[in-house]
Amino acid sequence: MKSRTRARCVALQALYEIDLTGHPPGYVLQQRATDENLDSRMTEFAERIVSGVLPLIKDLDHYISEHAPEWPLNQVAIIDRNILRIALWEFAVKRETPVKVAINEAVDLAKRFGSDSSPRFVNGVLGGLAERLNEIHQAINIGTE
Repeated sequence: MKSRTRARCVALQALYEIDLTGHPPGYVLQQRATDENLDSRMTEFAERIVSGVLPLIKDLDHYISEHAPEWPLNQVAIIDRNILRIALWEFAVKRETPVKVAINEAVDLAKRFGSDSSPRFVNGVLGGLAERLNEIHQAINIGTE
């Protein structure tokens, strides 16, 4: 597995645990990075994802909800919710990861950690969100300045 993919796995596991239990993000992330034996560069990448997603959860969830109206976000599996948050943050907020790469990585995470229907659900929601990339980027970044 590629090192950035491993770092995304660590970020996903950390966000999942934080979402489920409310454990402190720094502690959770350090534990997951140690368990996965991530090097410092990839640990930093995972930290950027987690620290980027956490303060924007309400904003990210707002856009995700608009593209999955038949699934209230509290009914979406925790793992799927966090996969969507990571990918949306990567391609619409941070904009360092090309849209197709972020979606492919998210679908791969959904295949690995989600249910049988997760990859299709994640791909569909992110495909719709990608069409609103600039609008989302502008709205979230204005709200965080």
